[in-house]
Parts: sequence; structure tokens; C-alpha cells
Amino acid sequence: MTVTIREAEPTDLPDILRLVHALAVYEKEPDAVEATEADFAAVMFPENGHANTFGLVAEFAGEVIGIAIWFHSFSTWTGRNGIWLEDLFVAPEHRGSGAGKALLGRLAQICQERGLPRLEWCVLKWNKPSIGFYESLGAKPQDEWETYRLDGKALTDFADSSRG
Repeated sequence: MTVTIREAEPTDLPDILRLVHALAVYEKEPDAVEATEADFAAVMFPENGHANTFGLVAEFAGEVIGIAIWFHSFSTWTGRNGIWLEDLFVAPEHRGSGAGKALLGRLAQICQERGLPRLEWCVLKWNKPSIGFYESLGAKPQDEWETYRLDGKALTDFADSSRG
């Protein structure tokens, strides 16, 4: 089985959204996806300005079977950008094909090519298969850190209460 990794193109947006929906099902939040193709197009392929979100796709026999959606992060400690991998997903029927490893490998190569010292991402604590996969590549958990999020009503309420 030969998997090809390439940069996402505008014509990939339906497949990207399809795989994002499949990821939501896998992560036990099937109704959580609000994004549309237009939302992805606006950040990945904007009509004006520069993209701030990027994608890689894994293809097998002309079908998009996996995605890696990423953007630049920044470390005040290194003073340099890195890559934040927002989502890595390979369709369940293609797991074990090498697509996930190839997607991550290409991101590592992009880091090297651009002099970016970090490739980082989050994984759900219950996702033991992915954790095992990441650790097999040499990735280390950053378990001293806790991820926090403000969104929805909490974000709106805090923003409103912060106005002078």
C-alpha cells in the first residue's frame, strides 16, 4: 500500500471536512463540529492576505484517507515559531497503513526545513492507541501542563465583564 502525502488544496475541502466529522465521531462528540468548507477556505486559502492554517492530506489510490491540520505556534523561551498540530486523523479502515506516521514525518520535515524547533499537539487521555503510537515515535507527554479553554458563554461573559 503506497500512501502519498501532499499539501492540501482547495479541492480537498470536502474531504477535510468529511474527516473532521469522522474525527468528532471517534472523539465521542459527533455533533460538535460547527466548521464549514467556507470556514476552512477562509483560513487555509484566503482570497486576501495569507493563510494562517495549513493542511496535509494522505492519499491512497486517489482517495484522501488522512489529514493533518496545523498552524504556527510561538515559544517565548526559544524566541521562534513551531508547529502546533491541531488535528491528525486517518480514516479507521486505513489505520496501520503508515499514513499517520507519514503525515507526522512530513510535519517533522517541515520543522527541519524551516528551522522550527518544536512540533506539538494534544491527545485525549483515554486515547491509548494514539498515545502508544506517538510514544513509539519518540514523542514525550508534557504532563506538567494542563490545557485550559474559555469558549461559549464563559468566553462571552468574561469578555463582557472585562470591558471598562
